[in-house]
Amino acid sequence: MQTPRILVVDDESSLRTALFRVLNRKGYQVITGNCLAEAQVLSQSSQKIDLALIDLKLPDGNGLDLLGFIKNLHPDCQIIILTGYGSVEDAVRATKEGAFHFLTKPFNLEELMSLVDKALDQKSLRAENTALRTALHSKYKFENIVGQSESIRKVLGFVERVADSDSTVLVSGESGTGKELIAKAIHYNSPRSTKPFVPINCGAIPGELLESELFGHVKGAFTGAIHARVGRFEMAQKGTIFLDEIGDMPVSLQVKLLRVLQERKFEPVGSTKTMECDVRIIAATNVDLEKAVAEGKFREDLYYRLNVIPMTIPPLRERQSDLPLLIQHFIDTFNKNKNRQISGISAEALDLLHHYNWPGNIRELENLVERIAILKGTGQIDIYDLPEKYRQRNYTGAVNSSFTHAGVENQHSSSTTEVSSIPENGMDFNSAVDAYENALILQALEKTGWNRNQAAILLKLNRTTLVEKIKKKGLKPPEASA
Repeated sequence: MQTPRILVVDDESSLRTALFRVLNRKGYQVITGNCLAEAQVLSQSSQKIDLALIDLKLPDGNGLDLLGFIKNLHPDCQIIILTGYGSVEDAVRATKEGAFHFLTKPFNLEELMSLVDKALDQKSLRAENTALRTALHSKYKFENIVGQSESIRKVLGFVERVADSDSTVLVSGESGTGKELIAKAIHYNSPRSTKPFVPINCGAIPGELLESELFGHVKGAFTGAIHARVGRFEMAQKGTIFLDEIGDMPVSLQVKLLRVLQERKFEPVGSTKTMECDVRIIAATNVDLEKAVAEGKFREDLYYRLNVIPMTIPPLRERQSDLPLLIQHFIDTFNKNKNRQISGISAEALDLLHHYNWPGNIRELENLVERIAILKGTGQIDIYDLPEKYRQRNYTGAVNSSFTHAGVENQHSSSTTEVSSIPENGMDFNSAVDAYENALILQALEKTGWNRNQAAILLKLNRTTLVEKIKKKGLKPPEASA
């Protein structure tokens, strides 16, 4: 960290010298001036000023005027006004114009040094908060949400349109699809971005404790409440609260949440004091809330209050074209954070992952890449780096248990098949193999829009071999068969 730079401005030579010595001994860079004009010249240096000690009465002007001049050049500079002629009016004006403190002469040097330390600590904390907010803004920019598929582009376009409003948003999607990431993108691209984003998982906290977590409690509200507690809604004041897995909230508590949505007011547990609530609400669920309403598990009036702006996040299996981008993103992340050197993923391994169903969605993919990065350390991810379940091709589709001799009777109603059990009276092995081969070829052709070159690449076949098989089997696009 750079050594703080302090400007001392006072027309008393002895005081300037004393302040220079004590500040210099503490390791600060110190520059001094004896009047307003000299201080103005010093403050226009290219080097920033972290703190200024300014006498209120200067030979050629007022220290409060110098305060404004320095603040224009160095907005983050802390100012302490020194004066032997202090008045309440001067102190009020100094505070309004951004002074950290107003100190009356004569003062104790220890008292002044304590103020200097506090002022610089506050400046450092502000700088850290600014850096953190900048990092958060950068992390949750729309372009940093990985994916180019049509489904994810629609989601991001929707997020961009709703971010600058205060409307309640209900985000639906399977577990692991990135609902909290989307909620953060909405918050950090909204007018509330400099205020808190406070998440709470409504399904992870027992019902009897959830009310206290949301609304806080006063001391003695219940057994064990030995201290007052601030709730999440109060923490999120002026910002955003993210209610994850809202479908798991007990019905008894849904009534109190409904009141917050309707009246923007709540009471901490055990309190009769009503608190105002200026918070944007984003809720998320992985269950069908309409079905939950029909089953009496979720209040209909609360559902409609939450469902002002509905948004659905697609599961990973519906945006598999994003797999290469997501995998590379996680490789880059873990190379940096875990000090690994994974160079990429082989086409064969990627092909296997394209055939996996991803029940855990993006969270599962992230965990997989992290596991491989940790264990492998360097090189390219290959087939045998994948755990066993990812190496099994899970083909789905209609099953023809008897495998007709032609093997392609329903070739356009289902491009894939799966191995069935052998019937009691046996089966024709060659026909079964032929049917399975037909299904694989048709799947590859359909995935590539009947582009034989691309299909041959998917099947790891020579193009001429594939063309000969297609011709021999009489396989044709659906429109050609109609």
